Amino acid sequence: MIDPFIEGQVSNGVISYGVSSYGYDIRVGNEFKIFTNTYGAVVDPKSFDPKSFVDIKTDTFCTIPPNSFALARTVEYFKIPRNVITICLGKSTYARCGIICNVTPFEPEWEGFVTLEISNTTPLPARIYANEGIAQVLFLESDEICETSYADKKGKYQKQREITLPRLAK
Repeated sequence: MIDPFIEGQVSNGVISYGVSSYGYDIRVGNEFKIFTNTYGAVVDPKSFDPKSFVDIKTDTFCTIPPNSFALARTVEYFKIPRNVITICLGKSTYARCGIICNVTPFEPEWEGFVTLEISNTTPLPARIYANEGIAQVLFLESDEICETSYADKKGKYQKQREITLPRLAK
């Protein structure tokens, strides 16, 4: 269900990741899309302009400007079973710094790398550490198999391999 899977929790000198008490702490990868207004673009989920961001690749950290936003993806690839849904919440280490990680639920039979939405709500630049913990996934198992899974619906974000921008279903 998770690849790579870290059996225990890694926390020595890093923001923790791996198995936690009741969930799994996921890592942010090393590629980021930082939103910018350099070209005067408008953020429109129905017609997203790729000029709205700059691409950053780093193995150390990414700096998100004050009151700004970035997209990233997880290190881990997920394959969610048909009888499971997840809730994902940002880690308290970042939340205490005014950095919010927003992730929508992973629906039954969704599969892929997770696109992460990271907001810097502070008036200061904020660092996000590549390949370290960013959020915790909680897994909810149902007693019944869902009637229609994300795969059945041919979801628009199924099997995403990279940071995926907003798009409408066709």
